[in-house]
Amino acid sequence: MNPDAFGDQATYAVPTRPSTGVRYTRGMISYDAGAASYDLLSGRWSRLYVPTLLAEAGLAPGHRVLDVATGTGEAATLAGSRVGTTGRVIGIDVSAPMLRIAAAKVAKQPVSLVLMDGQTLAFRNESFDAVVCQLGLMFLPDPATALREWIRVLRGGARLAVCVWAAPEHVPLFGILMDELSRYFPDQRALLYQPSALADGDTLERLLAGAGLRAIRLMRETRAHRFTSFEEYWQPFEAGGGRHGQLFLRLPAAARQAVREDVRKRMAPFLVHGELEMQADVLFGSGQRY
Repeated sequence: MNPDAFGDQATYAVPTRPSTGVRYTRGMISYDAGAASYDLLSGRWSRLYVPTLLAEAGLAPGHRVLDVATGTGEAATLAGSRVGTTGRVIGIDVSAPMLRIAAAKVAKQPVSLVLMDGQTLAFRNESFDAVVCQLGLMFLPDPATALREWIRVLRGGARLAVCVWAAPEHVPLFGILMDELSRYFPDQRALLYQPSALADGDTLERLLAGAGLRAIRLMRETRAHRFTSFEEYWQPFEAGGGRHGQLFLRLPAAARQAVREDVRKRMAPFLVHGELEMQADVLFGSGQRY
């Protein structure tokens, strides 16, 4: 197993090749930099979709599950409770800071956390009863290659399930800021809108089928969440969290103030008695290995 691990080590999967240990950095945007503030924004939304993701993957007691791009461990934590003491969940990510945060959440669960590249897995063929990826596939440099690698370690007949963000207009917590920042960073549009890169259902279905899955299912889910104020919503970006927060902090002070006020104005329809109430859509895709 990769030596850069956090928590109890799993022993059932013998590495066939080492992890690259790569940290994906696009346009000088680091996943490590967003770790501290992830649960203040993205994490509090992502956990809302985890039950459906795990259901689509067909998790059951005793299963061995791989959670790719586990981040701060939301999916791994719930998966651990689903597989029970006779099962095991391996959560992998390229960000050590993310995994350190996840370690506190999974301390009492049958979960191991490993620093590993999601496109080059250090596991033998057919090692897992299910593979899941919660809001991570669209961020990988080559999603098609990643999916083929995940299917390699999946047992025959087992299921793989992914969750991706919908189009920006259906994810206002990011979509509005994406639009505003794109005016200042026109050369970074691909990076800004990458969270919605797989929002088209046909594209996602082709990826899953092309990787070799059958019995593919697609479904959409809308969840609502509330912030106590605009300030609570905005704080993670001010702290430089995620790609959008990191780009935001590159702006001069006057431009940052302008972006903040423009986003606040566009958020007005979501303000209810001073609280910010929003909905966000995701797309689930799942399939079975032959």
